Amino acid sequence: MKKIIIVIVSLLFISCRTTYYYIVRHAEKEAQASNMSSDVALTSAGSDNAIALKDQLANKNIRHIFSTNYVRTKATAQPLSEATSVPVTIYNPIDTSFVTRLKNVRQGNLLVVGHSNTVDNIINELTGENYLSDLPDTAYGDLFIVKKKGNKYDYQRSHFSIKKSSTINK
Repeated sequence: MKKIIIVIVSLLFISCRTTYYYIVRHAEKEAQASNMSSDVALTSAGSDNAIALKDQLANKNIRHIFSTNYVRTKATAQPLSEATSVPVTIYNPIDTSFVTRLKNVRQGNLLVVGHSNTVDNIINELTGENYLSDLPDTAYGDLFIVKKKGNKYDYQRSHFSIKKSSTINK
């Protein structure tokens, strides 16, 4: 009987656990010159905003950081990685099982750094809703927060940019 109670209490605890997915597009990137690779670095404003992202998420129990394998996405994730000692895990944005992997994370919160044409897919697949479409190429500093409690997903949009501080709920 004692084992059954422990199993029931454990299942209740697991179903009540809340996980936060913080999803961002990389910070401001350099313009691509005709003789340059498309894998460009962050601008100085982008580097400042990566630090602003770190400052905003440093105390949010981030246990997993995911980034695509581009200079600008890794540079956006790096300040938080260094501050929390959480390594950056590289993911492939065309990996159709990536969101399933995110959903299977069982401890801590996550940061995912993507691109203007991938952030929406991650959010929409996590929530099962169509909250977003591709972001404009000029959109930087948005912090998309998906909260999972049990099997319920909620969505909120905020900012990490040093230039913006308002929160928009959806």
